[in-house]
Amino acid sequence: MDKLLINGGKRLEGKVRISGAKNAALAIIPAVLLCDDVCRIENVPNITDVNAMIHILHDMGVNIHWINRSTLIIDPRSLSTYVAPDELARQMRGSYYLLGALLGRCHHAVVSMPGGCNFGVRPIDLHLKGFAALGASHTVEGGMVNVSAAKLVGSSIYLDVVSVGATINIMLAAVKADGMTVIENAAKEPHIVDLANFLNSMGADIRGAGTDVIKVYGVKHLHGVTYPIIPDQIEAGTYMVAGAATHGDVTVTSVIPKHLESIMAKLEEMGLEITEYDEAVRVRYTGKLEKCNIKTMPHPGFPTDMQPQITALLSIANGTSIVNESVWDNRFRYVEELKRMGAQISVNGRLAVVEGVDHLTAAPVKATDLRAGAAMIIAALSAEGTTEIEQIRNIERGYENIVEKLQELGADIRRVTVKDGAAEQEAV
Repeated sequence: MDKLLINGGKRLEGKVRISGAKNAALAIIPAVLLCDDVCRIENVPNITDVNAMIHILHDMGVNIHWINRSTLIIDPRSLSTYVAPDELARQMRGSYYLLGALLGRCHHAVVSMPGGCNFGVRPIDLHLKGFAALGASHTVEGGMVNVSAAKLVGSSIYLDVVSVGATINIMLAAVKADGMTVIENAAKEPHIVDLANFLNSMGADIRGAGTDVIKVYGVKHLHGVTYPIIPDQIEAGTYMVAGAATHGDVTVTSVIPKHLESIMAKLEEMGLEITEYDEAVRVRYTGKLEKCNIKTMPHPGFPTDMQPQITALLSIANGTSIVNESVWDNRFRYVEELKRMGAQISVNGRLAVVEGVDHLTAAPVKATDLRAGAAMIIAALSAEGTTEIEQIRNIERGYENIVEKLQELGADIRRVTVKDGAAEQEAV
């Protein structure tokens, strides 16, 4: 069992390079299945979710391998099955993008229901609605989703609620469908735009990504390309908040500042000094952390994936803050862990009231999910004493080299492996 040990109270200072976007990578890698040739994908985050997707595709016959720490070579021509290995696919939410990619390529896909973080039901009704509009039928048996179509034909699809996953899956299935597909009330997240740009670079004809109406004009063939994945806005936001929580001065580099606007706006409201550059953002503590109300929303609103991190920061801000989680039903499970460290937070459904305290105190805590784990790290970095964080496999699903990156900023953090009751520090 691995855990993180963090000795808090160290001011973070310096620059940190942000890795490629997890959510973009998990859509783009399966999208390569639609291609008729080899693709080179650059700026890929080397994280456990990405490696799980690589293993899935490898087990399906795809020739896929790293040529360096951030570049993948993918040859989809050797795909040998439309059935995703169940055990691997159940570990992650992004595996459901294999449904759209395999349906688009093979007109048949069998993939398990999505896994990933446990903070709410992950229905795929809208995905299946979109597939049905394109001409596919489906069954769900034993936790496996089986979709098939003799032919895919473009159609108009209105999403009842804004859904990133459904938008991406319908795009993937529609790329090679006959005619035009219109997705209305589409999600607008940066990784949806990145996926559309990737598909278009291969010869697809997708228009309107980043708006609420996306049009996909079906094509017959896609050619191989070299394509770099966009930087991860959530990783960037996490380090920005960590800098603020430690009264520090942190610059996130290799980012797209426009993707960080909602995060920057809230940090400025809390009293932080924000300086924006072409491909970097600097966050500097100015002597105060003020209360702030947060409501998570689909892009371009405040991202739900930053809600736990900003709540950890609000727990040491002056005054009472309100956090409204409008995306997921059960994303406040981590609050009990923050309260072990002295946070004063009360939760009622999708609403949390955060009473700021002077400081947090070290305690043994768990990373109950990916972003909750990031919140525990932020809290531990600001707390008095040494905090132990367990279940760090959840953190490693989405953060590349987080220990090393924080150490370079001045954090006293190390990863240890517990064997027979004794902790052995791993080389990092």
